[in-house]
Amino acid sequence: MFRTSFKLYLLALELFTVANAVTIGPVGDLEIVNLEIQPDDFPRPAVLAGGTFPGPAIVGKKGDRFTINVTNSLTDERMLRATTIHWHGIYQNGTNWADGPAMVTQCPIIPGNSFVYDFSVHDQAGTFWYHSHYSTQYCDGLRGPFIVYDPDDPYLDEYDIDDGEIHVASPTPFGSSHSLSTLINGVGRTLQHEVTLNELTPLAVVNVQAGKRYRFRLVSLSCDAPFNFTIHDHSMTIIETDGENTTPLVVDSLWIYAGQRYSVIVKADQPVSNYWIRADPLATRATAGFDNGRNSGIFRYIGAADEEPTSNGISTRPLNEDDLHSLEKPQPPGKPVLNGADIVVPIVQEWFEDEQVFRINNKTYESPSVPVLLQILNGTYAPEDLMPKGSVIKLKANSSVELQIHGVDRGGPHPFHLHGHSFYVIKNALSDEYNWVNPPRRDVIPTGFAGNVTVIAKRTSRGLALIFAEDPEGTAAHIKPIPREFLGERVLT
Repeated sequence: MFRTSFKLYLLALELFTVANAVTIGPVGDLEIVNLEIQPDDFPRPAVLAGGTFPGPAIVGKKGDRFTINVTNSLTDERMLRATTIHWHGIYQNGTNWADGPAMVTQCPIIPGNSFVYDFSVHDQAGTFWYHSHYSTQYCDGLRGPFIVYDPDDPYLDEYDIDDGEIHVASPTPFGSSHSLSTLINGVGRTLQHEVTLNELTPLAVVNVQAGKRYRFRLVSLSCDAPFNFTIHDHSMTIIETDGENTTPLVVDSLWIYAGQRYSVIVKADQPVSNYWIRADPLATRATAGFDNGRNSGIFRYIGAADEEPTSNGISTRPLNEDDLHSLEKPQPPGKPVLNGADIVVPIVQEWFEDEQVFRINNKTYESPSVPVLLQILNGTYAPEDLMPKGSVIKLKANSSVELQIHGVDRGGPHPFHLHGHSFYVIKNALSDEYNWVNPPRRDVIPTGFAGNVTVIAKRTSRGLALIFAEDPEGTAAHIKPIPREFLGERVLT
């Protein structure tokens, strides 16, 4: 049984500068520790990667093999002490044992132990992130950016500088799931009464040089809230969604949901001054507003005064997700009609107030006693025989799959992430448009509210992704050698 963690939610949006950040990779050590932090001047205990919030940036290039030794040094018995790491957006083709979800692909790492995640990114490049995948632990701070550079980036000539990521988070006091302030690049300002107005904490500052073009990697490390992101008086050209290149799209604001990433090109073409960066959370999920600089950062031109902005931004070109299109892989699998895939899976989310539980397809997920992947490797293939009962769907290899995801009001618009794949967004939850010709590809999508339906399409490959068992009979033959630690053997060092 998972232990309940503190209701401490560090919901984050990141735009960090690699030149000034702690980085590791593609080979390195990542120690998971307990520390008290106060990123918005309000102290709270946390679970951290590498002792920092956000954790160190893990960086490499397309085709690299990553070998990250994760050591669990957690000691705070008030909080969850076991851990795992999910490498969000990495396909793990052939290495699904390294994907990270506790009791789906591995057992948790217990305190005092280490586990080596060893995987290659093959043909992937773009903006990813990593986080704990053990119960609600990542909401207590264990998360960080993961960047894979592409030497053949098709947009390489369109920007001058690629050393920036913006990440956003929103912490809350104990006993609450409602965040009070947004953290940008790990810092922000609280709404807590204990912090007086003459003790305002410094905000994140992103420094730019006039005339330069910047690729900023926008990463939502949020545990819950989505954010409306803007840089006053500056347009943003979207070129990437969740590790997938898009055709260029110019906007001046966008909503970004938990787990999503965007790469945007911003030209520093305004008068030398300070401009507000705003990351306003959805008011039903967090505390919106910009009083005293909350939910904000500073976009500062070199040569501008060291002071807070006075800019006032009004969005006239917000992102319409129907305008996003894939650059390299425009054609989704299956027939270009609803229910035209080889396999069609409806996913119906429901909230039961009396029981205080969610159900998907009338089943509440309960963590199994043996990881699903280990069950498959031991010869259990039929979904009715796999634990957790009713939560495993078997998919045939090399098939087109259409997922029809129904929204739910409680916690909406709840984002869904598909492990092991990017998918085509045929229809987003808040649109009536279906795009079978050139939809965007990504790995996280909001599913809206009751009455909304999101339609996504993908093609299966061998292996295991989340609760979808893809060709379980062929899994053992497909994956690369599994470390002895995964199989429960004790390794002496």
